[in-house]
Amino acid sequence: MDISPAQDGTEQGKGAPAITPFYETMTFEVAADAVNASEQTLVALYYKQEVFRKADDSKFHDQRGYFIYDQENQIVYNSFCVPRTTCVTAEGAAGNEMTLIMSERGIAESNFMLENASTTGFSMNIKIDGDTLTYSQSTILDIYDSEFAHTDSSVLERITD
Repeated sequence: MDISPAQDGTEQGKGAPAITPFYETMTFEVAADAVNASEQTLVALYYKQEVFRKADDSKFHDQRGYFIYDQENQIVYNSFCVPRTTCVTAEGAAGNEMTLIMSERGIAESNFMLENASTTGFSMNIKIDGDTLTYSQSTILDIYDSEFAHTDSSVLERITD
C-alpha cells in the first residue's frame, strides 16, 4: 500500500493522504565491488524497482539503486535515486531483519524539490526470510507547507528464471 500526499485537483485534495494499492517488481544483479579510501571494502547489488497502480497498471514509481554491504563493519547501505531529482542514502546494521535510516547527509535533491517537496527523512525496515523480502518504509516530506510521512510497504517473493 502506498500512502502519499495527494496533488492539487485530486478527489482527496492537495496534501491529503492518497492511498494507492499497487504491485511491483524488483530485479537484482551483482554490481562491481568497491574499495573506499583504501580501507572500506564494499560488495554491491544493483536493483531496479518499478511500481504499478492496481487500478490501471500504470507505472507511478521508478527507482534505481544499490544495496551495499560492508562485511567488516556489518553495515548495509541503500543508496538510490528516483526520477523526481531526489537521491537518498540510508544505512543500518546487517542482518535478516534490518532498519536502514537516512544518514546525516543522505539526501541530494534539485532546487525545485528543496523549495517545494523536500525530503527531510527516510527509514526502511527490511526482513529477509528465505525467498521472501518484506519491507516498509517512510519518506518524510516537507510539502504543501506541512510535513507528510509518505509510507510504502510490500511483500515480495523471489522468482527465478
